[in-house]
This record gives sequence, C-alpha cells and structure tokens, in this order.
Amino acid sequence: MSPFAIWGAAALLYAGFRAWYDNWRGPLRKDEVEMYMLRLEGTSTAEVNDVDEMRRFLEEDDGREFVMLNLVRLHPKPIPHPETGAPTRARDLLRGYLSGFMPTLLRHGGVPLMQARKIGPYVDAWGSEPDPGWTIVGYMRYRSRRDMISLATDPRFMKSHPLKIAAIPNTFSFPTRPGGGLYLGPRIWLALLLALVAALVQLAAS
Repeated sequence: MSPFAIWGAAALLYAGFRAWYDNWRGPLRKDEVEMYMLRLEGTSTAEVNDVDEMRRFLEEDDGREFVMLNLVRLHPKPIPHPETGAPTRARDLLRGYLSGFMPTLLRHGGVPLMQARKIGPYVDAWGSEPDPGWTIVGYMRYRSRRDMISLATDPRFMKSHPLKIAAIPNTFSFPTRPGGGLYLGPRIWLALLLALVAALVQLAAS
C-alpha cells in the first residue's frame, strides 16, 4: 500500500468525522425557532421546563457547539414504571431513557463527555439552596442549539423522555463552553490518533 493511499484514507476518515461533528448550518433562523417552539408545545419536555427560557436560548444562537452540565438526583427507592406501573429502580428507568436518548444524541452530532457519581456533601457553597441529594453529574456535548432542540422534539427521544421524568425528582441543566484547561476535544485527539495509525501502517508496509 502506497503512502498516498494510507494518508489519503486517514484524511478521508477525518473529513467524514468533521462532516458529522461540526455544525455547518450556522445559527438558527427566526422561522426555525418558531417551528421548533411549535413542535415543543404539549410535549413532556415543555411540561417540566421553562419554555420562555428555551426560546431565549434559541433566539440567541451563535451557531457554536456547547456542553450541557447536568445535575441529577435519582429517586432512592423503587417507583412505579410510567408504562407498566411495576415498582422499578430509578437507575433502571434512567438506563431505559438513555437507551433511547444516546442513539438520538449521536445522530444529532452530540456525544457524552463525562459522567460522575457524587460521593460527598457540598464542601464549598454559599448563597445556594441546600443540597437536595444530587446523585449524578454529567456533561453532554451538543453540536449546536439547533441539534439540541431537534433532539428534544425528535419522536424517538420523546418516547423515552417519560422514563427520565419518572426516575428524576430533581435536576437542573445549563449550557457551558469550555474556556481552558487540559481538555483536548475530539478534533485534536482523533487527528493525532489517525496520524499515529497511518504512520504505523506506513512503517509496517515499507
């Protein structure tokens, strides 16, 4: 195999990744915001969230990716399954929700970045509400605000969303944008990984 074919294949793989991972459509248009807000009406997402804040977030779209911080408290005891009524652990309900959420998230260019389990009380907090007993902290990367609202109004997501509501009595989420640190996004580490693999293949083929 020639070096050109090896590095060409690596470049094509990376280009395919960037075609999926990056937002190429720019910010939401006003007519898109109205369309998505109409789709949101009457859904379980609209019932438990502030739709005015959602609208403001969409109208201020800058077209860039963002990371959603999620704080979650799971029910400590089994609760009725929203479909069968059978007593079910909250973690099992959450797994059922994620089985529908994750494929939809990936289809919309999003990826889970991190999930962590809370292991202690607040140790540095003031001017805040008391700890309700958070269970999980998670970070989800969204390709764009368009992709987030497309996911929230996707029938596949809405089908599993009642499981999330049943499993989680307390939660709040807000969008963030990484501003520093040692975090290397997939654009960098995947490029480095593909370059390493291509170099190793070239050495093996020579």
